[in-house]
Amino acid sequence: MGILNSISKTFQPVTVHAPETTTASATSEPGISAAATNTEKNDVEVDIDLKTTGEARQDLESGVARVEAAQAVWGKYGFWIVAAGIGMLMLVYELDNTTVYIYNTYALSSFNQLSIGAALSTAGVIVFAVVKPPIAKLSNIIGRGETYCFTISCYILAYILFASAKSFGAYAAGYIFYCVGQSGTNIMNDIVISDITTARWRGLAIAVSFFPFLFMPWISAFIVSSVVSTGGIGWKWGIGMLAILMPFCASFIIGTLLYYQHKAKKAGIVVIAKEKMTVYEFCSQIDLGGTLLFSCGFAMFLLPMTLAASTPQGWKTPWIAALIALGGAFLIALPFYEQRFAKHPLVPFFYFKNTAIVISGTLLLTDALGFSVTHSYLYPWSTIARGLSARDATFLQTTNGVMQTLSSIIGGMVMLKTRRYKWLVMFAVTIRFIGYCVMIRLRGAENPIAELFIVQILQGFGSGVILIGTLVSAQIQVPHSQLAQITALILCCNFLGSSIGASISGGIYTNTLKDELAKQLGAGADQSLINSLYNSITGVVPEWGSPERESINAAYSNVIRYMTYTAVGSMVPSFILTWFMPNMELPDQNNLVES
Repeated sequence: MGILNSISKTFQPVTVHAPETTTASATSEPGISAAATNTEKNDVEVDIDLKTTGEARQDLESGVARVEAAQAVWGKYGFWIVAAGIGMLMLVYELDNTTVYIYNTYALSSFNQLSIGAALSTAGVIVFAVVKPPIAKLSNIIGRGETYCFTISCYILAYILFASAKSFGAYAAGYIFYCVGQSGTNIMNDIVISDITTARWRGLAIAVSFFPFLFMPWISAFIVSSVVSTGGIGWKWGIGMLAILMPFCASFIIGTLLYYQHKAKKAGIVVIAKEKMTVYEFCSQIDLGGTLLFSCGFAMFLLPMTLAASTPQGWKTPWIAALIALGGAFLIALPFYEQRFAKHPLVPFFYFKNTAIVISGTLLLTDALGFSVTHSYLYPWSTIARGLSARDATFLQTTNGVMQTLSSIIGGMVMLKTRRYKWLVMFAVTIRFIGYCVMIRLRGAENPIAELFIVQILQGFGSGVILIGTLVSAQIQVPHSQLAQITALILCCNFLGSSIGASISGGIYTNTLKDELAKQLGAGADQSLINSLYNSITGVVPEWGSPERESINAAYSNVIRYMTYTAVGSMVPSFILTWFMPNMELPDQNNLVES
């Protein structure tokens, strides 16, 4: 497809002013969208009808128009510069991703708040999930580069709050900003990659973007071990270092996107938006009503599930039931609001009627639920019940993610070759199910260390394929103008599943660990020891090999096994749903909707 077709079909709503031009012809690079094809000296040549401002249509949001205009001028070299910018950002993103969550365990222990870790984790995952659609919508309105600036700013603010925190409250505030920054950067990476690749290549491209995760966990394990060890700089300085690395590495992709948007303007492809937008218009554009229903609904529905265990009356606490009921009402109202009232819906109503989208979202939700419920307390269990060092516990925790990345790359190659995804996802769901079943037997206090890693490798292999298969399956159902929204929604389902899993694991931990410890330690159990183990992994633990330590190991392992049963149950509906998943051919274009 030449530049003529690209401009005429994707830029219809944009006001374009062009100098004297001629039709360009270029051959697309494999996997590069047509707008990113190369021209002589990386300049753009277009042949389009001039439009006046009054003739410009308004159905394409300016952020989408900006990225399409940038694609029209960046050529082949610009494409690879953008790819390199994403790669640079992913390096520090994965360094952050594989260290901060470990530092979080030590931070909570330093505040003697480990038992409330599940509530904080659930709140964080909820934030991580629900901010994705609004941030995706924001990128459609103000632009991709501009939205990156916002998400990286949240990162920096979070690091500052973490490093300076003197209380749990200050740390928790930083954690919320951290989740916004990490979630926003995560979704922006996937959106930009999806912008510039065809459906056939997209799965592989997204998978390759996580390539740093193949080696970063092993590097991070040594970093974490050095930081938190006796005489180390401590978790606060470990996080503080990222406040310098993150903005430096992010500047490459941000600068590149903003530069090519400016170049598109100089080349004559100019997106003319209103100089001023009223508050009402902005709220309408971002669908403030839908955003509140979506975000508040899930927050009120999920968070009480974890907090219930920490209240004196448990589930009988009046506000627990009230929040769950109110959250459910918000979620029920969401599709009706989006259909009847929203001018620019956050979640267009037809998404709820599209089989591929519904199944893809549900598959990711159940898969993430299983992962979260089995990994939320894996690190404390491995350090206490198995006596692993900080380095080795980090190795165990991240083995799943490494295999997920490797399998997603392999799955992306298979999708590229076969142009199909259904049976690949079916195979992955089966592997995941087998992995959880084996985990019941192999994740115990007496199993050899090798068996612990084997089960991580097995079930991790299935997860990576499920992610890219379901994501691409949903993306091809919508036009490019809705690509950011559908990407955010599907990934949101993934993290909502994680929040549900964290809620369940937190409920299991808070309701069973003390009883299990008392049961295993016997009638003469030291209550202060039980409380210490319940709230911190850095407190005094009996010597390894002693009868008390063996009882503690057994208690922790029993609690972990209860969590694994939940993961096995979560995969049953996944196995059934995959049979009804459409098996459409992946085209050499952005989606199946637009030619």
